[in-house]
Amino acid sequence: MRSEMLTSILSDLNGTSADIEASAVISTDGLMIAALLPSGMDEDRVGAMSAAMLSLGERTAKELARGELEQVLVKGDQGYILMTHANEESVLTVVAKPNARLGLIFLDVKRAAEAIGPIL
Repeated sequence: MRSEMLTSILSDLNGTSADIEASAVISTDGLMIAALLPSGMDEDRVGAMSAAMLSLGERTAKELARGELEQVLVKGDQGYILMTHANEESVLTVVAKPNARLGLIFLDVKRAAEAIGPIL
């Protein structure tokens, strides 16, 4: 039931923009809770990397007096990875194309994270 609700939210998120290629909900210790990833993208690796990046982002925001971490954005020449908290114990990770309109994606990701938080 819970996993179906999460998968439905991820499906809606991926459907809001052709620029979103993948999304996943991951526990802060790196375990995959729900995912819509393309074949060839390793769930375990996505989970571990997302948890590590978010943890490092939190420490960096705190150490450099930037307040509470809202999101981590990684930009590569092949696109973006955006990570944000869904709640205290989970991370929403989104993979987007290089020409993605980030403003819209930030909004959609925030909405999805707010929907995921209460389910977990």
